[in-house]
Amino acid sequence: MPCYTSPVHAEIIAIGSELLTPHFSDTNSLYLTEKLNEIGVDVAFKTVVGDNPDHLTSVAKIALSRADILIFMGGLGPTEDDLTRECVAAAIGREVRRDPELVHQLHERFAKLGRKMTENNEKQADVIDWAEVLPNPLGTAVGQWVDYEHDGAKRYIMLLPGPPHEIKPMFDEQCLPRLRERVPKRFLATRVLKIAMMGESQCDQRAAPIYKRFPDVQTTILAGAGDIQLRLTKSADSLEAAQARVDELAGLLEDELDDFVYSSHGESLEQIVGYYLQMRGATLAVAESCTGGLLSERITKVSGSSRYFVGGAIVYANEMKTLFANVPPLLIEQHGAVSKEVAVALAEGIRDECRATIGVGITGVAGPTGGTEAKPVGLIYVAVATKQKTDVVERRVPGDRARIRWWATQQALDMVRRALI
Repeated sequence: MPCYTSPVHAEIIAIGSELLTPHFSDTNSLYLTEKLNEIGVDVAFKTVVGDNPDHLTSVAKIALSRADILIFMGGLGPTEDDLTRECVAAAIGREVRRDPELVHQLHERFAKLGRKMTENNEKQADVIDWAEVLPNPLGTAVGQWVDYEHDGAKRYIMLLPGPPHEIKPMFDEQCLPRLRERVPKRFLATRVLKIAMMGESQCDQRAAPIYKRFPDVQTTILAGAGDIQLRLTKSADSLEAAQARVDELAGLLEDELDDFVYSSHGESLEQIVGYYLQMRGATLAVAESCTGGLLSERITKVSGSSRYFVGGAIVYANEMKTLFANVPPLLIEQHGAVSKEVAVALAEGIRDECRATIGVGITGVAGPTGGTEAKPVGLIYVAVATKQKTDVVERRVPGDRARIRWWATQQALDMVRRALI
């Protein structure tokens, strides 16, 4: 990947042992990243650390060595495992002192709520020396802002509460104005190219000779099930300059990747299919076996899909394939339910039964059971029928049940898209 540097780097540190379990996730950092990008700040690192004082102090020291902006989220409560204030203070060599005025405000807050404040709540009035207090009208944990110098370089440190309804207004109203005053004014422009049914290595082999000529534009490749995203990001002194550079690279990549690119402004594949169906005045019907309605769900997730999506059927049992898509029982007996012939019959049958412009048929082995040597788990057949012809594709998709089913719907949507362009 080409090297990319931004004038200002940020690191977001999410604190809480619960975030290191499978039951909780950090969503605050996504919001903060978006807001930082809007003022031209690049989020270079995101760290999750548990409620361990040694680990948290170590993470703070590492962040000081590599980021200009440090945002600590969480660990500002009254309990023993709320350690953010103490650990950040230790990392920067400062003391923590209890603020009498904040203690008084805490007592007043609890009194207004008709509750007696326990002694441990006074911990939330501890402030790092020379830190600015960030009031929190929505909670008891105030935030803190610290201007600091590390090896001759400016550092801006924020300690913010963890609950989303507290951290978002605090960051927007109190941190962003301070950052705008302190960091160089920069602008970030982003474009995302979405590519269907192309392998990651194949995509990069064709794209790399182009994006390597743009070392000032960060190019990131994200691979999914039947989907590749090329994310292009550029920082500049003006939004117009950044956007022009990103658009130049995006145009060259689109020319190279041609019709594999289905979206260049963030649209989903189902949205693009909907656009084409409406432009062509066409309608769509589906017969799904192994995907069990997932394709229909994706299509109808788009508002206004009733204008072009007629409907269809989930045809898991062989009898349903015959009943709803008019697939001959003998055809299933001869070739098996998972076969090219049955996929074609499903697409053509559901198209005729629903009187749609286009019919889609999907059958396969989603696993993890049900596979054989001849028809292993991951084998899928997708057919798309129009008045002129029927196309069918055989794929052997690696992965678990969810990935196989998603890939099958991605294949189907891309085939419909190609039938319409």
